[in-house]
Amino acid sequence: MLDATDLLSDVFGFDQFRPGQAEIVEAVTRGENTLAIMPTGGGKSLCFQLPALQRDGLTVVISPLIALMRDQVRALKAAGVSAGCLTSGNTEEESDAVFAALREGHLKLLYLAPERLAKTATQDMLRRANVSLIAVDEAHCVSQWGHDFRPDYLRIGQLRETLNVPLAAFTATADAETRAEIVTRLFDRQQPTTFLHGFDRPNLHLAFAAKNSPRKQILDFANARRGQCGIVYCGTRAKTESLARALSEDGHSACHYHGGMDPEDRRRVEARFASEDGLIVAATVAFGMGVDKPDVRWVAHADLPKSIEGYYQEIGRAGRDGAPADTLTLFGADDIRFRRQQIDEGLADADRKIADHARLNALLGLAEALTCRRQTLLSYFGEDAQPCGKCDLCETPPKTFDATTPVRKALSAILRTDSWFGAGHLIDILRGQMTDKVKARGHDQLPTFGLGDDMTKHEWGAIFRQMMGHDLIRPNPDRHGALFMTDKARAILKGEETITLRRDTITKTAKGPRVRQLVSEEDAPLLSALKAKRRAYAETQGVPAYIIFNDKTLIEMAQSRPKDLDAFARISGVGAKKLENYGAGFLEVINGAEAALPHPARRKLAGQDAGDLFDLLNEAQTRLKCGEDGTHKPLSCSASQLAKLAELRPRDQMAVEHLLGDRRAERFGQAFLDILAQA
Repeated sequence: MLDATDLLSDVFGFDQFRPGQAEIVEAVTRGENTLAIMPTGGGKSLCFQLPALQRDGLTVVISPLIALMRDQVRALKAAGVSAGCLTSGNTEEESDAVFAALREGHLKLLYLAPERLAKTATQDMLRRANVSLIAVDEAHCVSQWGHDFRPDYLRIGQLRETLNVPLAAFTATADAETRAEIVTRLFDRQQPTTFLHGFDRPNLHLAFAAKNSPRKQILDFANARRGQCGIVYCGTRAKTESLARALSEDGHSACHYHGGMDPEDRRRVEARFASEDGLIVAATVAFGMGVDKPDVRWVAHADLPKSIEGYYQEIGRAGRDGAPADTLTLFGADDIRFRRQQIDEGLADADRKIADHARLNALLGLAEALTCRRQTLLSYFGEDAQPCGKCDLCETPPKTFDATTPVRKALSAILRTDSWFGAGHLIDILRGQMTDKVKARGHDQLPTFGLGDDMTKHEWGAIFRQMMGHDLIRPNPDRHGALFMTDKARAILKGEETITLRRDTITKTAKGPRVRQLVSEEDAPLLSALKAKRRAYAETQGVPAYIIFNDKTLIEMAQSRPKDLDAFARISGVGAKKLENYGAGFLEVINGAEAALPHPARRKLAGQDAGDLFDLLNEAQTRLKCGEDGTHKPLSCSASQLAKLAELRPRDQMAVEHLLGDRRAERFGQAFLDILAQA
């Protein structure tokens, strides 16, 4: 077997391994199933490329991004290694060359996108190709709990069993839950040899800032680094375009990148980024996985990322050469609301949504950390660290205050309202605001009513936001954003522990226009849940979401919160067919319990005056079922007969006899006529 150190020098041109590389290379070369979690820029690729040269046979590399695969294949070929990739970006000549090398048996590394594993032809090809190792890059993509889930990664475990070869999985971002899922899905629950080589990137300067004229904040950050290559991550495609335009107008070399662009335009940006010094790319996260440019000097987030894992991976694209690099992440209340909405509108089950809200809480905790930013980040990944001395918080410690009393008041309000309400209503209670909602529920009688009238609505909002950042409270997806306490909060509520919060993020207010909301903050989580239900119906039926109900109808549902089919039927856009098909499902979302559906004959009258008449007639016949004195033989009318009475509204005994027959008309006729006469 070829010596690893010689190959490292002769083929790759390195004098020595980076920390942690040597033992991983040895384990993979020995054929052990391996899971390696290494920091971005830590040299993961070498940990499967070098064993591929040491081992006999072919190494198959599963990677999620075409650009990365093509870059690595070019680099390997330039180093004299026989490598190829099969992607949708190949020309016919490139694919023919790869197939020829496979047939001749001298290809050492074959890169594949996970989507190709769905093709039977690919499986057959690999069975014939003398595969001796599978390497999986960005292994966190297999996790349905993760931020970059790729369904085709779920096929990799079966491929490993089919080929009966060892598998080496690599990622830079995997918390404990994600690591457990990787083991389950890629290694069939058999614990692989695992290497956890730390998440610290000491060359990265970490900073967060509350949004305050965010475009100017990004331009100022870029201007302080003029001529340096950078990436600005944006929450929407539209913002990538507008921000790239603003950067260009400010004299920077800048372009935008997002998943909605033409593939050729995306490739052009990727090529420019790889070759052009000082280029700034304003991008969504579609530009990311596989960015391997070593001299990116800064990364900024114009909007809050989805999670700490996403944040860590995205800032990790800076400073891969080990030289100092800067990061800045902007955040505001609208960002947090948008991320909550994304979670609530997803199709995941309640447990998954709660976990995703907890992940977002962890990111808020990093954004509003009290002490060293790097310590907070590394502790999330289970690592202990000393204060770094050079992040924004180490350089300028934040102003803090003892927030135990207001936090206890907030927790008490949650407890006394049975964890059924969101921050907006709870703040109204604490500030003593006599809103219609407070009055209707009798919450002005609570001991906590008015206890927080010494603080503004904005200040209380910041308190609740920081409580989420400390994971004291989380939204409950089953209750449309209602807040519930975590176990961590109980010691504070009982007076056993104190808590310190930041004063600076409470007093700062963002300038500029506020994002227009379709509904009130209190109704927004329910609207998100209704949209998720609509999407589920739409995907099942293969139709656009608006075919089920349009946004205006959902908004009215969220605001009026109908309790039954009658109230639901009165909502604009709900016809008889849609009431029958979707009424029960949406009522279950609104009221948190499975709706009890009336008889079909009664359902047809929902939302009509005849429906109310039906209910009154039904009550009368229940009362007279055994006659006035309760001693007669039981007798009742069918739902269809009651529906006809409610619709036709007969005015005399003869008409009632015609509809019900003699016996029923004799028992119920007069009572029914009295009800109908008042209608």
